[in-house]
Parts: sequence; C-alpha cells; structure tokens
Amino acid sequence: MRRIDAGTLLRSLELQYIGPGHFEAAAALCRGNPLYYEHYGAPPPGPAEILQDLEALPPGKGYEDKYYLGGFDGGQLRLLLDLIDGYPDGDTAWIGFFMLDARLQGRGFGTRLVSELLGALEACSFRRAALGVVAGNPQAEAFWRKNGFEFYGEPRSGRQPVIRTMQRMLGADTNMMEE
Repeated sequence: MRRIDAGTLLRSLELQYIGPGHFEAAAALCRGNPLYYEHYGAPPPGPAEILQDLEALPPGKGYEDKYYLGGFDGGQLRLLLDLIDGYPDGDTAWIGFFMLDARLQGRGFGTRLVSELLGALEACSFRRAALGVVAGNPQAEAFWRKNGFEFYGEPRSGRQPVIRTMQRMLGADTNMMEE
C-alpha cells in the first residue's frame, strides 16, 4: 500500500497527527459544530470518544493505513481529518471524517481544503476519493456535491444513522469553484 506523506496533503493548514494532547481541542472543535451532531443523532464526542475514533479501523485495514490528522493555524486546531489509505479498494482514499472549525465555514475555506486534499491524493496515484454522509444532512450533502462528489451505491441502512456513500473520481479536473 502506498504511504501518504501527511505533510503534503494541505498547503493552507499545518497537518499533525492527533494524539492525547489534542483530544480536548478536538472535542471542542466538534462541539462547535452542533448541527452535524443533531443530524448524526448523538452528542458531540468528548476526549474518550476522540480516542475511540482515532483507534477505529474499517475491515481489513491497519493503523499504517490510517491518518487521523489535525489541521492547525497559529497553533489552533481548525480541522479534523480522518483518512484511510486504500479503502474500500486500493485505488480509493476514504475520507472518514472532515470537520472544519465552524468559525471558518461559509467562506470558501473548506472548499479550498478539499481541493488541496484531492490534488494531493491524485498526486499519490489515487483514482477515487470516497466518504459517507449522514442521510438527511442537507448541509453536508450540499458541501460535498459542490466539491464534485456524487452519491453511489445503496445507503447503509442497517445502522443508525443511515449513511449514504459519495465519491469523486480523481485524475480529471480537481480545481473546484470557490464558495
């Protein structure tokens, strides 16, 4: 499996691996996005749940495939990104979590970060980026559609909340419109 150089994924923020010293800041960033958790049907995570998220792996993947990253600006956590190398297949990068500081939303910054991320993934020879969104979360669906993602497959309805999968093929034009 290819190894992603986490330091090259974004230009607009400094990426660092999230560790125990970041758990409270990560939980605070999540608390600042209450609308997401309303749709998710659970309260925002605390530090213990951040650790669980950090340790969670999809079937057949190991920790060498997981990139649980924080995007920092001036020492402040602005983005949480969970990325899986080669899931569900070797040509796909799975975006397990992408949460931007609510104070930076609605200004085109999230779109710029997605554009940077997709460009870096394409440079790593990924052919597709995929993710799941909570069904019925119109803000998340609109954000990812605006960034070129399309729904595919059947919703994962055997769990709550229901998750709809989205994908974007890489290798074509990854320059997206600004918000």
